Amino acid sequence: MSYKEDRPWGSFENLLDTEYCKVKKIIILPGQAPSYQYHFKRSEVWVVVQGTGELKLNDDVTSVSVGEIIHVPVEAKHQIKNNGDINLIFIEVQVGEYFGEDDIVRLEDKYGRL
Repeated sequence: MSYKEDRPWGSFENLLDTEYCKVKKIIILPGQAPSYQYHFKRSEVWVVVQGTGELKLNDDVTSVSVGEIIHVPVEAKHQIKNNGDINLIFIEVQVGEYFGEDDIVRLEDKYGRL
């Protein structure tokens, strides 16, 4: 059974949640972005399936679009912004020792969640 949660920037839906990985569908609304953050206990791989965005990974900024695969290592600072006019959707695969939402260290957040 999947679990969906709305956030100020869009939403995420848990598609798979096991002891060895978690898989999410993440939707970023136009003009929005989750916080600039990192994790101590997991790495992530993202596959962009709709829209375009701007990826900030350890302070390097690049454009991303459909079909791109992004690897976010453990403790890498990361943020993706939707700079298009449709929803940016990507599938996130988390691998590591822990997948809780409390393993988020926010560095910048326009929604006041620092």
